[in-house]
Amino acid sequence: MQTANESSEKPRSEQLRELRREADARGVSFAWPQTRAEADAELERLRGCEQSSFAERAIERRAVGRDMAERGGETRVRDSEIEGYGSSARWKAGSR
Repeated sequence: MQTANESSEKPRSEQLRELRREADARGVSFAWPQTRAEADAELERLRGCEQSSFAERAIERRAVGRDMAERGGETRVRDSEIEGYGSSARWKAGSR
């Protein structure tokens, strides 16, 4: 059982490393915990998920990358909407 102090303390670095390892093994993401209790709960949730194989994770990463490259559509920034280059680039007046 956790004390009140443990439940409000920041997560330990070991917990965060384990969270990243468990999430990677299952090919899922997780919410970054703010407390040790949240980290423990998230670890328990991840350990309850089925692990995916390396091949499944690689296929999923390629599919997501391909989808992201093909999308853009209306949310994409177009050359006609900006002026300048690099750190001096700005929105053109009236383009937003």
